[in-house]
Amino acid sequence: MADPEAGARAYDIVVGLEVHCELRTVTKLFCGCRNAFGDEPNTNVCPVCLGLPGSLPVLNRQAVEYAMAVGLALSCEVRPSLFHRKNYFYPDMPKDYQVSQYDEPINVDGHLDLPDGSVVGIERAHMEEDTGKSSHVGGGGGRIHGADHSLVDYNRAGVPLVEIVSRPDIRSSAQAVDYVRELRAILVTTGASDGKMEEGSLRVDANVSVRPAGSDTLGTRCEIKNLNSLRSLGRAIDHEAARQWDLLDTGERIVQETRHWNEDLGRTVAGRSKEEAYDYRYFPEPDLVPLAPDDAWRDRVRAAIPMLPAARRARLCQAAGVDAALAGTVVELDLDTLVLAAISAKADGRRAVNRAVNEVAADIDAARRLDPAAFTKLLLLEDQGKLTATQAKQVLAELLTAGGDPVDIAAARGFEALGDDALAGAVDAAIASNPAEWERFKGGDAKVTGFFVGLVMRASGGKADGKAVTALLRERAAAG
Repeated sequence: MADPEAGARAYDIVVGLEVHCELRTVTKLFCGCRNAFGDEPNTNVCPVCLGLPGSLPVLNRQAVEYAMAVGLALSCEVRPSLFHRKNYFYPDMPKDYQVSQYDEPINVDGHLDLPDGSVVGIERAHMEEDTGKSSHVGGGGGRIHGADHSLVDYNRAGVPLVEIVSRPDIRSSAQAVDYVRELRAILVTTGASDGKMEEGSLRVDANVSVRPAGSDTLGTRCEIKNLNSLRSLGRAIDHEAARQWDLLDTGERIVQETRHWNEDLGRTVAGRSKEEAYDYRYFPEPDLVPLAPDDAWRDRVRAAIPMLPAARRARLCQAAGVDAALAGTVVELDLDTLVLAAISAKADGRRAVNRAVNEVAADIDAARRLDPAAFTKLLLLEDQGKLTATQAKQVLAELLTAGGDPVDIAAARGFEALGDDALAGAVDAAIASNPAEWERFKGGDAKVTGFFVGLVMRASGGKADGKAVTALLRERAAAG
């Protein structure tokens, strides 16, 4: 099968994504049932979310505010909107219809800026209720065809969703992954979602088509449903694009349909023919009034949105003097506040970032308990030469596990930096004892630097500063 990432690829990939984001409300969208993952099946249900006769929906205000926050964070226009009934028969919706927004969604015409500088348009971000969850038991690999029997859990039915529909602006699987990763970070930052793909809080449908390289005509698309990891998203897009191009290359026709990703087999499999809007017989939900947020409500929601990931990355780049990729790692780990607190106290920015990414991030649960003042004090001790890098790492490890004061921890461990005279003497002794290696160093062989640093570290009981040792070695070499 053709490789969609090959440099000589004869076709272009066109991808549009539909991201379904469950909102972090306490209750469901139209009733007071608990919105929680992992509860016993069919325990969080009531006449409203089961669609029993005579029950009436009441819109969840918090869900509306989360939806508005998502739209505003994606630079959308927040408009008056209307709920519709989307009619279809499937066991996951007990009402046989889903309440959604059709031609008048709450958020339209936005965009998402990716870290690489590319921009993906957002067509709409509309509200709807989630469906129940079907489980197909027995044969069939989890699909309904070939299963012995099926079970349905309606706990999820009625949970509030925002469906974020991108424009077909994505041109590779890598860009699709970057888009979802950035979108997930924005959703978590706004507080609208916990972003847990493994729990179904975030699910992705990928509309994939191919066309000859350089063409501007859209091809026939297939929709890959319910991708629940970034790895699956990337692999599914690459496989589906290659499958479609192979069909075109052999003169066959691509059928518009939904497909499902089989992670074990590494391929997509056919689902059902793709419905169009008219198949769902949309009509306005008669039991809900139009939703029309006023300017004051929008302004309150906008003011409550925290600084978004792109702005946090830019702030850290400027403060710490690091590149965008490293700043992105710190922000993704949610350690930028810790680093910025240290920088504001005059700690070295690059050292703060490196300690955060390499040591603090190794135990992210402990990192959340780390006292920013203690972290800052430790960095200043290292900056001032009172602790070596090795000693500072050991003190930081204890801060992460037990807390405390860096000065007290260092004193209890007998840590102190080697004095200038003692350090110079240890360097000179190492040079004198290893004349051959010293000649190699003077000749420009950088490989022996670590050899001398290691000798001095052992001779000093770990109290020497590696950078100071290297500086003295260079001074000695320059002096002849």
